Amino acid sequence: MYIVWSYFAYLAISLGVTIWVARTLHKNGRIFLVDAFHGNTDLADSVNHLLVVGFYLINVGYVTLALRTTATLANLRESIELLSDKVGLVLLILGLMHFFNLFLFSRMRKRGQAAFEPPPFPPDAVLNMPGTK
Repeated sequence: MYIVWSYFAYLAISLGVTIWVARTLHKNGRIFLVDAFHGNTDLADSVNHLLVVGFYLINVGYVTLALRTTATLANLRESIELLSDKVGLVLLILGLMHFFNLFLFSRMRKRGQAAFEPPPFPPDAVLNMPGTK
């Protein structure tokens, strides 16, 4: 019976944390995307929504794949240890996904800002290298 309760606890904790992280990314990522898309809120919201959907698909998919175990749990201690291993791995995956999303937001923002940077200054002098004219 320990395994069934471990499954329920694992799903509740993992899905709860996944939803919390996705909502946080959605809410706070919007600011970066609006800036990256120069105030085009419709485009920023659309991209933000697509990123959150992908985040959910990857993480919920991993959570469901990692649910299965071959361990037989004889007592509460083994149940807690299994739950700790599984939830810890999910938290690491969520952390990696979070940093990946930050990387994407950063790249989108840099790319969007590059279009509005002033052109470089033209050279104001010419250096002659020894041996050349």
